[in-house]
Amino acid sequence: MAEEAVEVELSTQDLREVTAFAAACAEAVLEVFEADRPDDARPREAIGAAWEFARGGKRGKALRDTAWAALKAAKGADTPAGREAARAAMAAAGAAYLHPLPKATQVKHILGAAAHAARTAELLADDDPAVGADHVERAVGHATPGVVDVLTRYPAAPTGGGRVGELIRMLDEGLRR
Repeated sequence: MAEEAVEVELSTQDLREVTAFAAACAEAVLEVFEADRPDDARPREAIGAAWEFARGGKRGKALRDTAWAALKAAKGADTPAGREAARAAMAAAGAAYLHPLPKATQVKHILGAAAHAARTAELLADDDPAVGADHVERAVGHATPGVVDVLTRYPAAPTGGGRVGELIRMLDEGLRR
């Protein structure tokens, strides 16, 4: 029987690549949150911090704080779509904290922003799963080879997680093809 890896090899560049993908996915639905809460900049700040890290900035407390702030903003959103858009921003900033643990749950750090963005699109279309599937396919098409390489170092996405979990698994399967 093969021995299970103790750690997944991850470089800072790997983290930057994953974070850039997540930030782009979240940015695509940011206006949904901002239409709900135009005076709340927390999700925009989280995406900005994610981009800053992806482009060479530090992975520090400010990045983590913006992720938590975006999560708090999600809780205060007026609509389900606004909540999902803010969660996409939280996941974008959180992508920088992908852990080198060989666990399926880490896949959420890679694909969470894209899944929340797809769920946002579904909710805007009266909960139409075809719209979410289309959003997933576009995200798969925008993922760089570096993102796919990092993803394939981890086990397949875990079960559970409701509709966002289903979207994560769709993304995971699409990127591993």
